[in-house]
Amino acid sequence: MKISSVILATVLLLGATPHCGAQTNRAERLEWFRDQGFGLFIHWSVDGQLGGVISHTLVGASDDFMNRFYTDLPRTFNPHKFNAPDLAVLAKLAGVRYVVFTAKHHSGFCMWDTATTDLNIMHTPFKRDVTAEILTAFREQGIAPGLYFSPDDFWWLRQHGKIIQRGMPDVQPINNPGLMDYDLAQVRELITKYGNMDVFFFDGQADKLRDLVWQLQPDTVVTRGVLQTPEKTIPGQAIDAPWESNITMGDGWQYQPTLENYKSGGQLIQMLIETRAKGGNLLLNVGPKPDGELPIEEEERLREMAEWMFVNGEAIYGVRPWAVVNDGDVWFTKKKNEDTVFAIVTTKQPWRLGQQKDVVLASVLTTPETTVSVLGQSDKTLEYSRTVPKTTWKQEADGLHVHFFQAQRLRDNRQWQDPVVLKITHVAAAAELMVVETSGGSWKTNATTATLTGYLRKLGTATAVKAGFEYRDITGLDTSERTGTWQETEDSSLTAVGSFSASVSGLKPGHSYEFRAVIKTGAQPGYGREMILKER
Repeated sequence: MKISSVILATVLLLGATPHCGAQTNRAERLEWFRDQGFGLFIHWSVDGQLGGVISHTLVGASDDFMNRFYTDLPRTFNPHKFNAPDLAVLAKLAGVRYVVFTAKHHSGFCMWDTATTDLNIMHTPFKRDVTAEILTAFREQGIAPGLYFSPDDFWWLRQHGKIIQRGMPDVQPINNPGLMDYDLAQVRELITKYGNMDVFFFDGQADKLRDLVWQLQPDTVVTRGVLQTPEKTIPGQAIDAPWESNITMGDGWQYQPTLENYKSGGQLIQMLIETRAKGGNLLLNVGPKPDGELPIEEEERLREMAEWMFVNGEAIYGVRPWAVVNDGDVWFTKKKNEDTVFAIVTTKQPWRLGQQKDVVLASVLTTPETTVSVLGQSDKTLEYSRTVPKTTWKQEADGLHVHFFQAQRLRDNRQWQDPVVLKITHVAAAAELMVVETSGGSWKTNATTATLTGYLRKLGTATAVKAGFEYRDITGLDTSERTGTWQETEDSSLTAVGSFSASVSGLKPGHSYEFRAVIKTGAQPGYGREMILKER
């Protein structure tokens, strides 16, 4: 295979086209993006047949491995069971509002009919443009179309005698004019050949590429490359700006037939709730099997999410953070531009049909016009019972007291493990949010101990808090990837605003760490932003 000469003409067109249109994401389009709340990420490429990590096997691989990767795998790629309309319908049921499909991952294999290289899906036994099929099918379901594109291209590096690597300056498009031209030609092809693109995700250096997208389609929202897009993690603090958490159902992005550890449907619903409570979007990943179908585990989880979203989607779409993110096991979202709050009540034990529950919402202050209801329920009847499951509430000095029922039968066994949502209208905030800032960190070169500093900006309604830090090792991870477990420092007690610090020991010289300030009062923690701890 070789790079097509057609790219040369495309590059000339790029050079002849004046820059016009948006210089960044448009404000009104960012508002649209924040309203969507829930997206579907689809990781799929030629090496999905191997059932391992996508693309990254090529870094450090032998010549023999790379030869077989680029020669043999395209000859056997034939996902003959792939059905884009079925996948789109499932996504629609699950409550997905936008899709992001991996048009090209780091390996350089193109999942569309491209004129820039023969390393594409049309040169496989499948011979179908899955990018076109996915975008068409999802548009037909009213789901906004989006694409993922890797500016890093291992195929191009190999063709040009460069060592395959990621994250190093000498392999970036900005330092390789030929690779930049190649990427620009491919992005132009994608953005002009497949209709409107609501979302574009650049997994790598986005310089010039995002400008081309905005030049050709000014309404496109470029996510990674512009916005904060944490990977496999959710930030500790609410962020009142557009951001997106990229979450896998298991450990891997692409299909993995063995050694995969799937999160439960309940865990994924909880991650969606937490992300929305903190002001972000959840981009949940799936990875089709080599035959094109979704693994049954992924379909099952999407269908569990489908039922929960069918009942409770109102608390997820078009919402913003409330005065507090959560109060223990109760999480909050607020309807944009309205005084309606959703209290999302989670539970560690299954709800029983007809079970009564009482909660106290310290952050909610009612008005004479306030109403409280349980999403999905009528409050009028309970199956096979004379009980009237009416929701009642009363404002007390310590908060809003709500008495409600689990009165809708959603399982044959009359058990329901996922959260129940209270919709509360015409309310104000009764509690002021605690605010803590992560100030910095001091770590001397080759030392194993560092000092972390923070600042308590607001106590809120608390009289005292415990203040400390969390930190984790991020050595060897991609820029946005976070998989390590947070470790805690010792806490100190604070009764007034001001600075605080803590020491961290056991650090490994040459490693990279991330840390954040944390304050606690009762069951409600507050976090500062994440920062990188560097040796100095």
